[in-house]
Amino acid sequence: MSQLRIAEIFGPTIQGEGALTGEPTIFVRTGGCDYRCAWCDSLHAVDTAFRHTWAAMTTDAVWAEITRLSTGKPLTISLSGGNPAIQDFTQLIALGHANGYRFACETQGSISKPWFADLDTLVLSPKPPSSGETVDWSAFEACLVAAQSAGDKAGRIVMKIVIFDDRDYDWARQVAEKYPALPLYLQPGNLEVDPTVAVDPQVLADKLLWLVEKVMADCWFAPKVLPQLHVLLWGNKRGV
Repeated sequence: MSQLRIAEIFGPTIQGEGALTGEPTIFVRTGGCDYRCAWCDSLHAVDTAFRHTWAAMTTDAVWAEITRLSTGKPLTISLSGGNPAIQDFTQLIALGHANGYRFACETQGSISKPWFADLDTLVLSPKPPSSGETVDWSAFEACLVAAQSAGDKAGRIVMKIVIFDDRDYDWARQVAEKYPALPLYLQPGNLEVDPTVAVDPQVLADKLLWLVEKVMADCWFAPKVLPQLHVLLWGNKRGV
């Protein structure tokens, strides 16, 4: 039985971003990440300083918590982090699928895993220049290869990019040209990541309007532009 490092399991709540925005979801947030983004909003699941708070759980224990939270009613399970690709979710996905649950995973595309092919939705979220990280595109493409499976349906593999400034925006356009077949979701980034500080909804709205106006002015009609719905509703509060 696989051992998983889990920062938190919470829900049901709604997915707040990307292709599945608004979908009822239980989140399985793993501990550990190979990135250290400058604006990370989940340091409790990334920084090894919080390692003592991560639980070592078997697949069966994770599944028991999922079924408890969902009262046994199938819904979408989002594998997030940190970087969930560090760990092995093969057994959990098989167990969930056998009981009618669906699985989504969001990762930056730095590590590929065979279980990507078993996902219902893979969200690849390469990090823009403002993150301070540099994307390894060969690793990103390895994730695309790993995720391909027989009978792939449109939209099963999507790309999401967070935009903080003009440089990020220009970078996102270049990435979109590189991967035109991937459905693309853009969202403005939130720089206020301290969970003890209230988020100003007007600041979020202004940033979203800025991004919408840039996309429309450029007649760039391929991406969908969305807010971070969970931030609008709950700010940076954990576990929602």
